Amino acid sequence: MRFSSHLVAFLLLAFPPSVLAQADAQTASLAKTLKQGPVVAHRLQAARLLGESDDPEAMPPLCAGLADESPEVRAAAASALEKLAEPGAVVCLEARKEETDPQVQAALTSALKALRALQARPARLYVMLAPLKDTTGTLSPELVKLTEARLRRALFQRGAALAPEKETEAQARDVLRKRKLSGYRLVPEVRPGPSGGLKLVVLCLRYPGKQLLGSVEVQGSEGEPGELLAALVPQAIADSATAYKWK
Repeated sequence: MRFSSHLVAFLLLAFPPSVLAQADAQTASLAKTLKQGPVVAHRLQAARLLGESDDPEAMPPLCAGLADESPEVRAAAASALEKLAEPGAVVCLEARKEETDPQVQAALTSALKALRALQARPARLYVMLAPLKDTTGTLSPELVKLTEARLRRALFQRGAALAPEKETEAQARDVLRKRKLSGYRLVPEVRPGPSGGLKLVVLCLRYPGKQLLGSVEVQGSEGEPGELLAALVPQAIADSATAYKWK
């Protein structure tokens, strides 16, 4: 079995220390500015930062921003959705077919083209992602849900196709045979760090089946739980890709 561990000593966040905050709180603040900000320039900046946030929770406020009264903000929201690269945004982008402003139309067309290309991209592996287990007992249900969304996003960015929750073993084998993919079952757990903070452990097994391949551990401290998990999730998936030679 192969085991890999990695200690995250420094958190690389999308915002400088002067505005350091929990990622979900930061997203909520930007979403509020995009929705209610009285100044167009502020709404523009909020849309751009949401697009750069790498946070799946940024998609709903950006979709709402497509209906802003300012064409500049609508175009910025469309461009931000393209940068965020959440394929689910195709639905809200397609719903803006009646848009008449040329600048916004161009941004919508560009975003749709990019996201449809992502949807059509051939998968490189097939993953059954188990629900996140919080062994600390301290995470809110909202943070657990958000962390699971971040795990799915990180896996998608690695070229993974996600198996449906109630897929049978026969169905899984049929998918793997037809698509010529390797299957993995990932079981993520949040544990207390040995010296404070949090540890994210991802067990990796064959899928279908339950042959244990190994585990990856990433750890962070000196931050709020949401902040730590936002940094730990992409590192855990990156380490898993290296350990199990996902191509």
